Amino acid sequence: MIKLSERGNTYALFAIVVLGCALGSLTQTVMNAMLGGVGADFGIDASVGQWLTTVYMLGIGITVPAVTFMAQKMCSKDLIALALGLFAAGAVVDFVADSFLVLILGRVLQAVATGITLPLVQSIAMMRFPAGQNGTAMGIAGIAMGFAPNIGPLIGGALVDSWGWRSFFVILAVLLVVLLAANALLVAREEAPSSKATLEGVSLLLSTLGFGGLLLAFSNAANMPVANPAVWAPAVLGAVCLVLFVRRQKLVERPLISMRIFESARYRASFAAQCCLFASFMGITLIVPLLVQGPMGLTALEAGIVFIPATIFAIIVNPLAGILTDKLGARPVVIVAGVLLTAGAASMALVGVDTPLWLLTLMQTVRGLGVSALIGPLNSWGMAGLPREITMDASAFVACVRQACASLGTAVMVLVIAAVSLTAPGALGYQLAFALSAALSVCVLACAVWKVR
Repeated sequence: MIKLSERGNTYALFAIVVLGCALGSLTQTVMNAMLGGVGADFGIDASVGQWLTTVYMLGIGITVPAVTFMAQKMCSKDLIALALGLFAAGAVVDFVADSFLVLILGRVLQAVATGITLPLVQSIAMMRFPAGQNGTAMGIAGIAMGFAPNIGPLIGGALVDSWGWRSFFVILAVLLVVLLAANALLVAREEAPSSKATLEGVSLLLSTLGFGGLLLAFSNAANMPVANPAVWAPAVLGAVCLVLFVRRQKLVERPLISMRIFESARYRASFAAQCCLFASFMGITLIVPLLVQGPMGLTALEAGIVFIPATIFAIIVNPLAGILTDKLGARPVVIVAGVLLTAGAASMALVGVDTPLWLLTLMQTVRGLGVSALIGPLNSWGMAGLPREITMDASAFVACVRQACASLGTAVMVLVIAAVSLTAPGALGYQLAFALSAALSVCVLACAVWKVR
């Protein structure tokens, strides 16, 4: 093992987790552009193929709450090794998959790994970096949550049109092996924070049923009527269990996720804004490819091209927004970003089947700049006032709820498109879906103006 200084160890640890988290976010959206190829190989339709995305979100939602316990029992080096190992195993399983069920198994392994890295990357940014650098660190972490999902449709479209969908999992496995080696060589082993930590089993069960039920309901809602029991039954179960989960966290001595996080007004405002943000932007990674390949009659690769400029700019904008937050404060950064997000989202509500691809790309670029400049500053500002011992709790809870909101936003957009397309074929359904995204963007901007100081 290569011995690094304490600062060098922090940088190595952070870089590996950011890259691992980015691969997880990329893997979540890359399948949106590859569902056609998967469906052709396994003889399934789009409604069945959508389970590849649904299962991924379920896996993340179920795993994230348990990370607070895992982070107490395991040192960061071992926790990262576990996540990367599961991720690599999932990639190999999907590459060799000879049936759709085996492919699903690989996606579950990948989702569990992503569920570990999502809260971990944020807690490292807030706890391992000195005050005054948290915004910059969170901005870099934002690359994993803003840049990676946007590039997913492009990579998926390019690979499915050239080498086939399985090629993605070969590339993924190779990258994960490199990260595993880097973790083994560069990251120092530390003592586990609390080897005597215990898992509150009832809380874990309630969080699994709560977040899992809501995610399943929202995902099913994209393909089924709301009156279908497969939609409302898990929604009711999830809502009830989530309420019981939150209540239990206030009563037990060792909660799975401490609800003390909501004593902070800043965290509450950041939490609400992030929920609206993820509901607004995650569905676009599915809606835009559907529009481009459907009513517009273009290819999967052309659908991916729409995301290229925003994806490139995100590499610069994410850390720049973090640096500016440390220098100027969060308020000016999130207000400007909120304006960009709202302007881009509102303009996309005007697209039609004859809209030039370059113009759609420009709209998405403006919207994507807003997303990239919001994720890190909202996170760092919201968690800055929290006690150190509940930072992981805050990171885990917001990561879970964001996933549910992203799933809900996507489901409602797809439902709108499906309902309108029955009577008005063309772009009207997509325009209304984009309008919903714009309305949620306005909520983010309003929260930034009203609450962020």
